Amino acid sequence: MPDIVLIGPVDRPELHVMTFNIRRRIGHLRHTPDLWSRRRGAVRRMLNTERPSVLGLQEALPDQVEFVAATLGGGYRSIGYGRTAERSGEHCSIFYDASRLDLLEWSQQALSDTPDKPGSTTWGNWNPRVVVRASFRDKAGGLDFLVVNTHFDHFSRKARLRSAEVVGAIARSSTLPVVVLGDFNTGVGSKPYVALAAVLRDAWLVAAQRVTEEWGTFPHYHPPRRGRKRIDWILVSSSIEVRKAAINVNRYGGAWLSDHAPVQVVLALPSDRDSRLG
Repeated sequence: MPDIVLIGPVDRPELHVMTFNIRRRIGHLRHTPDLWSRRRGAVRRMLNTERPSVLGLQEALPDQVEFVAATLGGGYRSIGYGRTAERSGEHCSIFYDASRLDLLEWSQQALSDTPDKPGSTTWGNWNPRVVVRASFRDKAGGLDFLVVNTHFDHFSRKARLRSAEVVGAIARSSTLPVVVLGDFNTGVGSKPYVALAAVLRDAWLVAAQRVTEEWGTFPHYHPPRRGRKRIDWILVSSSIEVRKAAINVNRYGGAWLSDHAPVQVVLALPSDRDSRLG
């Protein structure tokens, strides 16, 4: 039986964008659904079914980044490096379909008071946190846009708010339409969300069509439930049209993808290349 397609490949000039906390690979007892060896086949099936034009990963270890690259195939490229001082460990990689998009430039910084120092932590977060940004040109229409991918701290409220201020400043200063992807570890209505909502729109709320229920995005290997927190978001400039949105709680071959649910949208970029947030 074929896998359910929520959005799948889209025709130009639309863009299919996904954010996905893949859940890092760690050691476990044999039968837990969190085992990467049990989930990797489901992740492969999901990616081969959905084929996003842009994919923002969070919490991916180097071997998981390599796995996603092999799954998506040679037509895709990725950017980003590990969050530690040695540039190892978890990645916030951005994958993109190179047949659709040209990479113009990219950078990565620590979410701290010393952003140019890899592995730095100054806001009460135990683990280093990063933000990756990349500007692309859509070959279909020659339109440029900025993608920002991040993973906020799970412990420190101060770190989440300061991180939101950094991401908001990146979006506010951009001369391009902006798409922000991430696991924000906090719900809609929180202070970090409000800070970002002052600059960007929540793609789920403004989508012309929602192809799934409004599931919580952290089901943690339990059946999905409506009304639970959405802590994984896609945020966009007001000039970007959101045509579809989905929260992917499908199981593939009976296996869960992650403790998080991917969030997917179909976007249409503004026709004016020089459009800003408005």
